[in-house]
Amino acid sequence: MIDFPVTLHLFGHDILLHPILESLGIFIAMRYYYFLKRKSNEKMNLNVSLAILIGATAGALFGSKLIGNLENPYKLVEQAFNFKTFWSNNTIVGGLAFGLLGVEFAKKIVGHKESTGDLITFPLILAMIIGRIGCFFTGIYEETYGVPTDSVFGMYLGDNVKRHPVALYEIVFLIILWIILKKIEKKRKYPSGFVFQVFMISYFTFRFLLDFIKPKVDVIFNLGTIQVVCLSMIIYYIYKIYLTFNTKIQNQYSDEPISNS
Repeated sequence: MIDFPVTLHLFGHDILLHPILESLGIFIAMRYYYFLKRKSNEKMNLNVSLAILIGATAGALFGSKLIGNLENPYKLVEQAFNFKTFWSNNTIVGGLAFGLLGVEFAKKIVGHKESTGDLITFPLILAMIIGRIGCFFTGIYEETYGVPTDSVFGMYLGDNVKRHPVALYEIVFLIILWIILKKIEKKRKYPSGFVFQVFMISYFTFRFLLDFIKPKVDVIFNLGTIQVVCLSMIIYYIYKIYLTFNTKIQNQYSDEPISNS
């Protein structure tokens, strides 16, 4: 039986496994991204690359903190502001949503109109999988556990209550999504950016549903803050995918030779 939260004894101190795995996930994902970038035929100049990197990082950092703290907006309003508490609250949903906004803003500044998401899709999934392993080993001591359940999937996560191991559910989902996206990528018949769009709409849909079996504070229509963000992003990406294929169809018709009949 696992003793939650899992720690490592290093240099005379007990250190949580989660931040170690989270940092490892980011490092491995970045190395994987640079590996894919070297193999890719898509080249961006240094200014565009730096602008997108800054936009994504700043947006993700701000968004993860903001949405993480708004998961319980009543607590945020009722209590005096505490920077340490604010900084420790994070959510990948906020990071993805605001990271996207940061990238789009940066692209507008440098005048880059082409999609840049496909190359980061698989490194991002890899980082999320490794990070979620750390979340699982933290048990109930972080906001990544499920509500009590009597189902066969229930696990004891540190409080003697069988709960949905939502971190494990997410890992399984991401592995399946990786396989599906790889098959889409190999077909090479979809517009640039489509793989990333499918990833985003799939993940936000999954998280919207997953949060029904996680402890949450309802903010509107029995939905939590994360679910509201997810719903907004689902609508946005449905629109993006529609535009992508509408543009492709228009280009196909414009490339067809005019009949003389």
